[in-house]
Amino acid sequence: MTSSARRPELRVAVFARAPVPGEVKTRLAPLLGADGAARLHCALVRRALATARDANVGEVELWCMPDERHPFFGRCAERFGVSLHRQQGADLGERMVHAFERATAAHSALLLIGSDCPALTPADLQSAATALESHDAVFTPAEDGGYVLAGFARAVEPSVFRGVTWGSATVMAQTRRLLDSTGTRWAAMPTLWDVDRPEDYARLQGAGLAGELVT
Repeated sequence: MTSSARRPELRVAVFARAPVPGEVKTRLAPLLGADGAARLHCALVRRALATARDANVGEVELWCMPDERHPFFGRCAERFGVSLHRQQGADLGERMVHAFERATAAHSALLLIGSDCPALTPADLQSAATALESHDAVFTPAEDGGYVLAGFARAVEPSVFRGVTWGSATVMAQTRRLLDSTGTRWAAMPTLWDVDRPEDYARLQGAGLAGELVT
């Protein structure tokens, strides 16, 4: 997508936790150690921000958990030219609803991604942005049963994110039922894989991305 095709009414939000050892990528800690898992988390966040920036579909925001005060977030803001925002809500669903409602208040559509999917490319974000031109919402499922991208072109229906068993293998299936029950016109993008477990890290290495992430 060229800069002339940029959609100023669309934003991209990257959700990320502060890289505190022992609190991020905990399922990879037995393999990488707590510090190594935190370093991988930092690398994945940076890759997600670079992907969002290079997609050139709208302004990029970094939504921080538990808040934006960790020095890592400040470095990301400086390096990638993104604005920092604090995630707000009791669970992931509430935090996503807050981000979507803020975008709606600013008369903007929003694509929201996590920081765990190095397989996500700028072209994937561009395709999702295009899907929002003819749909209310767009989702990119993950192979583990969750999803790696959610987008809404209009005011979000909060019930889509309520009662979901976050972190389970049925997140996308539950969300699909909620989307259908609310009459939301939504598009599903091709399924991608993310990095949470030791076998995912092995896949990361096999895809030649592990070295790229730490450069």
